[in-house]
Amino acid sequence: MSAIAPVVIAATSKHTATLIFLHGLGDTGHGWATAMAGIRTPNMKVICPTAPTMPVTLNAGFRMPSWFDLKTLDASGPQDEEGILSATVNVHKLIATEIKEGISANRIILGGFSQGGALALYAALTYPEPLAGVIALSSWLPLHKNFPAARKCPDTVPIFQGHGDCDPVVPYKYGQLTSTVLKTFMAKTIFTTYRGMTHSSTEEELDDLKKFVQEHCPRQ
Repeated sequence: MSAIAPVVIAATSKHTATLIFLHGLGDTGHGWATAMAGIRTPNMKVICPTAPTMPVTLNAGFRMPSWFDLKTLDASGPQDEEGILSATVNVHKLIATEIKEGISANRIILGGFSQGGALALYAALTYPEPLAGVIALSSWLPLHKNFPAARKCPDTVPIFQGHGDCDPVVPYKYGQLTSTVLKTFMAKTIFTTYRGMTHSSTEEELDDLKKFVQEHCPRQ
């Protein structure tokens, strides 16, 4: 991860579950912390890390918080495979730390928005143990041609995808295509369309996330 400490919101009752949420390009862990605190159960700790600052090709080499380099938003364009794999290792380390603290993998939800959602999807699918669930908001599956061969998780891990049909940044069709690919090798994928939503989130989406969290990682 980066040298910046993640935003951590402690559970309000006995800690028996964890939600790790990865922000989008140019944001920080603070950007989603309040929203994630609103969808969790009382026994759930929230971890919102901040990506390292690096030059981003898509933004003319400008330095900003980014999980990996984005070369283009064209689905068939070149991707920063080395950066994606390196970032995935760091996400797996975050999960391992929670497991060392006594939280089993099936009590950990991994999620993210946009680039963070892309990394969350890749990291969850390549993690050998089943997580409680995956949340991918306004995002896509990076290195999609590596799948299903790259998949290490069981095909039963639940995946929630949310996407606005007016997204000008990560086109709605990319979310649809990702859902189509995921359905070929994952058994529990949900793709929810939010009418009129741009590259953001809404109360409706957050309500759906809250239900997803309660269903797949119920309070113990």
